[in-house]
Amino acid sequence: MTTSIGSSSIDVTSIVTNLVANKRAAQDTKIANDTSATNTQISALGNFTSQLTALQTAMKTLTDGTAFTTQTANISTDGAKYLSATASTTSVSGSYSIAITQLAAAQKTTSSAFSGGASAKVGTGALTLSVGDKSMTLNLDSSNNTVQNIRDAINKSSSNPGVTATIVTGTDGAHLVLTSASTGVANQFKVTSSGGDGNLAALNFDPATDTPSVAAKDALFSIDGLAASSPSNAISSAIDGLSLTLNAVTDPASPVQVSVTSDQTAAKTAVSNFVTAYNSFVAMYKTLTKYDTVNNQAGALLGDATITTVKSQLASMVGTTLTGSNAVSGIGSLSDIGVSLQVDGTLKLDNTKLTKALNTNSRQVQNLFSGSTGIATNIDKAITGWTGSNGIFATRTLTLNQKIKDLAQQTTDLNTSMTAYSARLTTQYSALDAMMTKLAGTTDYLTQQFASLNKSNS
Repeated sequence: MTTSIGSSSIDVTSIVTNLVANKRAAQDTKIANDTSATNTQISALGNFTSQLTALQTAMKTLTDGTAFTTQTANISTDGAKYLSATASTTSVSGSYSIAITQLAAAQKTTSSAFSGGASAKVGTGALTLSVGDKSMTLNLDSSNNTVQNIRDAINKSSSNPGVTATIVTGTDGAHLVLTSASTGVANQFKVTSSGGDGNLAALNFDPATDTPSVAAKDALFSIDGLAASSPSNAISSAIDGLSLTLNAVTDPASPVQVSVTSDQTAAKTAVSNFVTAYNSFVAMYKTLTKYDTVNNQAGALLGDATITTVKSQLASMVGTTLTGSNAVSGIGSLSDIGVSLQVDGTLKLDNTKLTKALNTNSRQVQNLFSGSTGIATNIDKAITGWTGSNGIFATRTLTLNQKIKDLAQQTTDLNTSMTAYSARLTTQYSALDAMMTKLAGTTDYLTQQFASLNKSNS
């Protein structure tokens, strides 16, 4: 509260303002510094946690082992025009000779021409389309029996068994073309009519006795001389873990050669990503804990026991040496596969050594990272514990956030206290100002009286 009261002999407002500012200055500075330091710690812990999470993400395919189960399918020269092949993680390395004698096809029928075009009336009665044990029936009368009415009714029916309809118009008129939605003999369709004026019989078709525009066919092929068939040109069950798509019939004397091999690219990429992410973590740790002697500035988490412990535990896990079958195979530590620990705490990858290890002991390299005792598995579990909702970083952050709230409350309390202090000072100095004004008046009066006495005596 700043108010000017009394005579100009005392500037009450300035005095009170300065006294209040001086009294609260140290406390304001402390609260501001504590708030800034706490927010810096919260941000630093967030960055540190994010770096751990990034490391965990980078290791995912090493942790679950999928980096080592990737397979690739290779096709012989010019083989791609006949088929394509895709390997899955369940594929087994091997080679196959595939000959294709027939591609799967979908049945197609073309009706006789209707000279009146798409709006020509076909007939009345019931028209039934069936595929296997599924069927749909259209009830047609003079209000809905044009060629285009029938096309639309087939395509829009919720009970359509798997037949599409289009209209092809030639010089002789409109033709209703029906096509099976799926390839293969099992998906051929039959069209029958009954009742009405009998003219719907023009659309009747029986694949057993009539000739279609395109006959339904199954794909016919052989794998290493073993005959096989499929209703579709997309085949996923002929060879374990290998999906084939047939594109063209092969020369009987030149079958397509398909080989399935382990894809080391995924494993190499995963190990490289792990090394990069771990080195980023080390760099973050150094930044947060360093002391800048030039500027006399400490890192946000210098001396923090929590992150120092985490760093030490991670370094220990990275340096783990496995025993058992891995030790016997010569793949017991990261250094055995070309990942070496440097003096500065970072990791360095030797791709040549990694390639050799994958070529000779791929399973043991996988075991080094994955499995119940794998390095990636152990690191993953540790990071999950540290960064989880009940982990040490969540607890630390919760405590620091509470400290921010407490500091904010301190500011509120200080403001309240200083308001009361300001009011007291204002009252006191205003009273002093009034008293000094009164004394000044008394002094003037006495001076006047003495002057009058002196004048009269003279």
